[in-house]
Amino acid sequence: MNSVGEACTELKREYDQCFNRWFAEKFLKGESDGDPCGQLFKRYQLCVQKAIKEKDIPIEGLEFMGPSKGKTENSS
Repeated sequence: MNSVGEACTELKREYDQCFNRWFAEKFLKGESDGDPCGQLFKRYQLCVQKAIKEKDIPIEGLEFMGPSKGKTENSS
């Protein structure tokens, strides 16, 4: 699957490959030390954030990019 931004697709593939390798070779065997893919994830995340802004994609209410400033809870 491609990323939201064309420029981010290669970073996504690199991160996915790193994560899948870590998950299969380390995590599933009980070795969860460290974060070998953390830097790749941060680079990919920054790329996606930039692409979302450039494409003017509304992300209001989503917290996966970090908590919204001044967000109030919805009382139903």
